[in-house]
Order: sequence, then structure tokens, then C-alpha cells
Amino acid sequence: MVNMASSLIKYGLLPQKGTAFFLCDLQEKFRPAMLHFDQIVEVSNKLVQTSRILGVPLVVTEQNPNGLGRTVSELDVKHAVGVYPKTRFSMLTPEVSSLIDALCGGHLQCVVLFGVEAHVCVEQTAAELTARGLQVHVVADACTSRSQEDRLLAFQRLKQIGCFITTSETVIFKLLGDKEHPHFADIRPLIKTTSPNTGLATLSKM
Repeated sequence: MVNMASSLIKYGLLPQKGTAFFLCDLQEKFRPAMLHFDQIVEVSNKLVQTSRILGVPLVVTEQNPNGLGRTVSELDVKHAVGVYPKTRFSMLTPEVSSLIDALCGGHLQCVVLFGVEAHVCVEQTAAELTARGLQVHVVADACTSRSQEDRLLAFQRLKQIGCFITTSETVIFKLLGDKEHPHFADIRPLIKTTSPNTGLATLSKM
């Protein structure tokens, strides 16, 4: 069974009890500069709510919050394990790094990663998480950058280092796994409405 579970993770499934969400720097001061920012926030809100409903640990960082503001007000992150200020580009500050071993009761296997910027903080976080042996799922419709070129090329590099490039709905359905999941009715409103356009159609041309 252990080998089967490892194989499923290798092929992209998400174990609810072995997965954590990492929300990277979705802060107010980034709003005017980032492509599709409001849409990215809307999609991220689905993931934040999913983490609360399903009991999936949520880790939040804020880049230089004194200068760039706090996490956007649309996202209710009160249930997060913690909201950590940082100056590093990677989310793996000493505080977050020490936290990782305790997440999911010490059985963390997968990280669902989203936020900004795709080619800076998200990419560097993904690289460090991957180096720790964790399987990283980067949520493309909940990640953005200031330029589409940087954003899409980041997704290519992230795929090259072994990350799954995914979407919010894919993540949610993988965590549910079954229509008979006890929280399916609670999650259903989140997936009833199609996610907004976040410019990902360009991916199919690359």
C-alpha cells in the first residue's frame, strides 16, 4: 500500500492528509502591477476556502509587509497555520522551514503552491520544496507575474524541475476524490462557477 500511495503521488494525485497549501505574497501593493491580479485573487479565494473546509494546512507569507501591505482583504486567512513576513524571495524562511516537518502530523508529501510572482518567489519556493523531496503542484490560474512572458516561462521551468502545473479545479477535485466525500456539498459552491479567464490559453501555444 505504501508503494501504491507513492506511485499515486508521483503521477499527480493529492492525498488530503498529506497535502498543504502555500499562499505566496498576494498583497495589496501588487494589485496595480500584476497581470490578471483580481482574477488570480478570485481563484486563490477558492483554494483558501477549500483549505479551511477540508482541513488542509495553509501557510501564508508576505513579502516586506511594511512596504508592500498585507495579504489582500478578499482572502480570509485566519485559519492559516501562520502568516509569515519575509524578505527572502522564497517562502522557506527559517520559520517556515522549521514548520514543514510538523505539517500534516509530520507526514507532508505534497504542496499546492500559488501566488506571486510566478518567476520569482513562486519559482524559488517550488525549487526549494522540490529539493526537500516534496511533490509541488503549482496552480497556474492562481499564479501571475508582471509580464506574461515571465509568467509562462516560469511554468515551463517549474515543469522541468518536476512540478505539476495545474489548475484550481483540478486540485479541488483531486483532494475530494469522490462525490461521496463528506464535504462535497460544502465545496460544491466553489466549483459550480467556472473560474475567470487568467490568460492561460497562451500556454497551449508554447
